Parts: sequence; C-alpha cells; structure tokens
Amino acid sequence: MTALNRVPSLMVRAGTASAFAIAAVGGSVVIPGVAADAAASTPATQALKVAASKKGSPYKYGATGPRRFDCSGLTLYSFKKAGKKLPRTAAQQYNKTRHIGAGSRKAGDLVFFHSGSNVYHVGIYAGKGKIWHAPKTGDVVRLQKIWTKSVWYGRVK
Repeated sequence: MTALNRVPSLMVRAGTASAFAIAAVGGSVVIPGVAADAAASTPATQALKVAASKKGSPYKYGATGPRRFDCSGLTLYSFKKAGKKLPRTAAQQYNKTRHIGAGSRKAGDLVFFHSGSNVYHVGIYAGKGKIWHAPKTGDVVRLQKIWTKSVWYGRVK
C-alpha cells in the first residue's frame, strides 16, 4: 500500500495531500532518489537523504555547505551529517572508499567520474542510473542521469 492510498480520499481528490497531511495519517513522504524506510538507517542512505534535501543549492567552487556546494563538498557534507568522515576532494574521497563494481552499486554509494586515472567529479548514487550532485558553476545541486560510462564506484567505509 502506498502512502497516498492511506490518505483520506477527500484530500487526494481535492489535491491537498501535503507532506504534513500524509504524515498526520501515518503515511510516509517519498523523495525521488532516496531509499525506502527499510534502508534509511545506514549512513549511506542518510547521506543520500541529506544530498537530496540540498536540491537547488547553488554550486560554488570550494564550498562545503550548508548553502552552497561543489561536487566533493556536497558528498563531504552529506556523509558528515550521516556520521562519516570523508576527505575534501573527489580524488581523495575515491582513495578512501572501498572500490566496487557497477553490478554491486547501491543507493548511497559514491560515483566517481574519471578521465584515465584522473578523478574529476563525484556524486551520490541514487539508484536507477542517477546521482545527486553539484555539477558546475552556474548550476545547482540536482538529480541527474549518469551521462558517461567513465565512472568508478566507491562505498564509504
């Protein structure tokens, strides 16, 4: 049963089923790219939720939050809020993770973009081939489909 099925039909018909109303009747709120409640207690899924909560935050080179982020600043901030320490840059973060294959990736794992052996970007895997990341100057934190096969995956220890 979905959360919306538990919301009184009058609220749904009127289009007023807010997150507050759903929670008030014992439902749950679903955020795109965030794992289900069963896995919500792991640091990786907590970090994923934190990253998703920063949707729309502006990119700023060197920023580590809480209002502006660069790519590795977003991952550092998200995992810190989940109780895990990461180094500052994408390359340093790659070196601190347990490297895994694409077939083993899970929501909350880090996705590292590389050119040869040079890691230049990082995001948090959200499932279904998408990541939460802070893309570049002039952009904002957002959920986006992975656009290249030149990625490596790492699990925060």
